[in-house]
Amino acid sequence: METGVWKPRAVMPSHPLDLHLAAMLGPAARFRPGQREAALTLVENRGRLLLVQRTGWGKSLVYWLATRLLRDRGAGFTLIVSPLLALMRNQVESARRIGVRAFTLNSSNREEWAEVSAALDADGCDALLVSPERLVDDRFAAGALPRFREGRGLLVVDEAHCISDWGHDFRTAYRRIARLSRTLDPGAPVLAVTATANDRVVADVLEQLGPTMALQRGGLGRPSLRLQNLDIPASAGRLTFLAENVPAFRRRLGHAGVIYALTIPAAERIAAFLTDRGLRVMAYHSEVPAEARADLEQRLLADDVDALAATVALGMGFDKPDLGFVIHHQTPPSVVHYYQQVGRAGRDIERAYGILLSGAEETAIQDYFIDTAFPTTDVMAATLAALPQTDHAGVRARDVAVRVNARPGDVDRALDMLEFDGVADKSSRGWRRRDGVWNAEAYRERARRVTTRRRFERDQMRAYLVHAGCLMRFLTRALDDPDTAPCGVCANCQGKGYAPPDALRFGPAEEFLRREHVAVEPRRRWPPGWFESTVIQPEHRAEPGCALAWYGDEGYGSEVKAGKYDHGRFSDTLVVAAAKCVREQWRPDPPPEWITSIPSLRRPNLVRSFAERLADALGLEFAAVFEARDTGTEQKASQSSNRQAESARAALALAQPPRSRPVLLVDDIVDSRWMMTWAAYLLRSAGSGPVHPFAIARATPRLDLSASPSTIDG
Repeated sequence: METGVWKPRAVMPSHPLDLHLAAMLGPAARFRPGQREAALTLVENRGRLLLVQRTGWGKSLVYWLATRLLRDRGAGFTLIVSPLLALMRNQVESARRIGVRAFTLNSSNREEWAEVSAALDADGCDALLVSPERLVDDRFAAGALPRFREGRGLLVVDEAHCISDWGHDFRTAYRRIARLSRTLDPGAPVLAVTATANDRVVADVLEQLGPTMALQRGGLGRPSLRLQNLDIPASAGRLTFLAENVPAFRRRLGHAGVIYALTIPAAERIAAFLTDRGLRVMAYHSEVPAEARADLEQRLLADDVDALAATVALGMGFDKPDLGFVIHHQTPPSVVHYYQQVGRAGRDIERAYGILLSGAEETAIQDYFIDTAFPTTDVMAATLAALPQTDHAGVRARDVAVRVNARPGDVDRALDMLEFDGVADKSSRGWRRRDGVWNAEAYRERARRVTTRRRFERDQMRAYLVHAGCLMRFLTRALDDPDTAPCGVCANCQGKGYAPPDALRFGPAEEFLRREHVAVEPRRRWPPGWFESTVIQPEHRAEPGCALAWYGDEGYGSEVKAGKYDHGRFSDTLVVAAAKCVREQWRPDPPPEWITSIPSLRRPNLVRSFAERLADALGLEFAAVFEARDTGTEQKASQSSNRQAESARAALALAQPPRSRPVLLVDDIVDSRWMMTWAAYLLRSAGSGPVHPFAIARATPRLDLSASPSTIDG
């Protein structure tokens, strides 16, 4: 958890707060300026406070100590609303040292709900941690919430910037917290905490939480943190920098660090390459199982790894006071994102490093985040039309998605925004439509306003990359910190820093990028209504597949893009690389004995030519067994998974019987996987052997949206 400042001598306790501080952190612990006053505001005055303090200041210390004292004085349990509950494990452990009995209620621990309910019934729960989405759960609304109101306990809003649509991490679910805060008894204390709020966000949060909220705001400067920016466009160059400098950071500082990436593939790539180079680096992102993530957090805390290569999944709520360095493999989308992440280094040690590496691909990734944040008005209207009226029990989001032609995730975002606009309702039984008319023009204006702001933040981050003055001062000024003196320790202030690696040293990284291949997982379910069962039976299912590269990425991805759109032919280099991948890296089992390809009406020779040359390289027979059918619409016009499946089924048929042996099924770019899935079904149904899908590239690197409402707490 975030801790107070450690001092060499003990202090004589004069208040129960001091006794509890010593119990939590040891007899030599002392409060940072403002911590004691904030806790007393909650305990003695039962006040309401927005606490804006830098990462590592000790905001969680305030609410755990206040919880202990309020409970000692007969108050009800503390309700802590946090977006990423899994990352608060170390905070809960520290709170137990002062006897705070904390419980978590979320979608991943349903087996513990009975224990939580029993603890509430017996007044044996001092703090209950929930996600904002849990506030609409029927069981929570009927059980825990009334007890909380009656007990007039402390309400804690963690990461309160999420309330504001000007915040970098706005969540529609946080509006429910604002409504809850305004309806509590006037004597119920409220604490909202954040480290990343500028003046605009602070004003919005204060307005949302009610007129009696006070503000305590501290300076954001981090004297222990040595900042530096390096422009290294090539991914191979950045991997080389990491391989050369992470071991040096580890030896010099004695502590592990974090390497942040914008996408899941980038995090996995960093971990794999550095592991190849003999370092202990592991990937951390939302697709890593929860138990494995918990183990990785503990290993990082214990310095049992050199670094974690992480996405935003390792974000709010995680604290390692002696984190030695934070290196960004790509530029985050805003100053507040960057400050929050780099600020995790050097909280309670004298020296730490924050290195920002800028790459050529990050602009496209950042723009994707911005451009897809708001569903179109057509998707919003279609989603609303798919909802039943208020008197209906409700429908699941996945059932709504079946009826709406939208990209994956768009329907979830549309539902959240429709709820925010007051025309949709969610309960544990599902989504329903509320009375009222949805104002599309107001939605369009809000989307335009927020999108414009996010583009400004992106451009502000680009300005930071080339800033010649004090880097810490740039960050704190951007966050409206009144204390903006130069730090004196960043690379710009000192006039020295790390140099980018010479291109002559890129060899191992370039070789690694060219031998990397991408898994293509087989689909396991059909859309509803296709067959008697939605389960794709094993005898009709594709085997685990493979792609040579991520489309447009370094390695072979950019060559795939050029071959498809610039040259109209995939190069022989790609054929040689694909053959090597199949033989030496992927090694499908049982080995394919013939090859076929997915045909195209628009480019009939593009994939077939590649597949024929690949067959020659592998010494296998090629047979064109499929025919493409004109459906009147392009495959890319189908956005939703179900529409993509229908489009694939209509566009592809068998023209002749397949060989009854294992087959390599070749396509150029795999995205939804429905074309491969349907092709495999046709082949297996007609008597082929096992089907091994192979794509030259896989589309769109997986962005880690673990901080989005739909992925926090199901």
